[in-house]
Amino acid sequence: MHTISLSAPAKVNLFLEVTGKRPDGYHELATLFAKISLSDYITISADQSDEEDLFLEITGPLGKGLQADESNLVLRAVRAFEEEFNIKLKAHITLEKHIPMGAGLGGGSSDAGTTLLALCRIFNKDPLRLLPRAAKLGADVALFLYPDTFLKGEGIGEKLTPVEVNAPLPYVVLVYPDTHVPTKGVFARLHLDSANNRLTKTSLLDKLLLSLKNADSLQEWSSFLFNRLEEAVLPYVDSVKKLKDDFLQLKAITLMSGSGSTVFALTSTQEQAKDLAEKMKKEGRKVFITHFGGKTDENN
Repeated sequence: MHTISLSAPAKVNLFLEVTGKRPDGYHELATLFAKISLSDYITISADQSDEEDLFLEITGPLGKGLQADESNLVLRAVRAFEEEFNIKLKAHITLEKHIPMGAGLGGGSSDAGTTLLALCRIFNKDPLRLLPRAAKLGADVALFLYPDTFLKGEGIGEKLTPVEVNAPLPYVVLVYPDTHVPTKGVFARLHLDSANNRLTKTSLLDKLLLSLKNADSLQEWSSFLFNRLEEAVLPYVDSVKKLKDDFLQLKAITLMSGSGSTVFALTSTQEQAKDLAEKMKKEGRKVFITHFGGKTDENN
């Protein structure tokens, strides 16, 4: 048996515009993904076998309630790997869960993508061969096959381009209001903006990417942050709206991640992050101080 352990990082969206709707019902996006240091952990012991034998164990503070059956994205990722490379596996997989679910942080997608990555390392396979299968598992899964921290996403989020970032990286204060926001419902409530307005917003993404490349300050590039899905969440989910309002009252640079429910704020220093995190703590909220890439500084 070969064993490997990898961190499965969460992500936030620094920019998210919905650019159209496809005939199959999926929405086209223009987004900037950023991986952060809040992570789940995947440990896989695996060998090739004549008969498939898969076992998934779920641990960690947020693992309760997750099913270790065929509905779990981790096991579906193992099956995708087996199908792509035409092999059967005997594998024991442990998923240590720290990323809240239904939070807009890509936890399930990261678990699946990191599972694919771990298996590729064990069996010396090219993970980019799995990009089409990763996209079928979920729109964000392909993101976690790349080593890069920042990636521009197009299509349904599966067309990915690594992004050069030279700007000083801020700390990220995440607040999860213990509210699950189903993505399907968010997109159902969304009204597509006019084509001209969508083009105007996507031009902001180009400005954001240029600003990050040019090593501009947080105050400069933060003016280009945007999430179209806020308008389909904030008026409908009180706990998320309250988070955003509380951050704004504290004059924080703030945005909802993905389709919610997590709202995050960016700070230049760890001291500012600690102060902001302390002020945002209320009953029913989970507060995390993280940064882009690397390991979590502090989990509260």
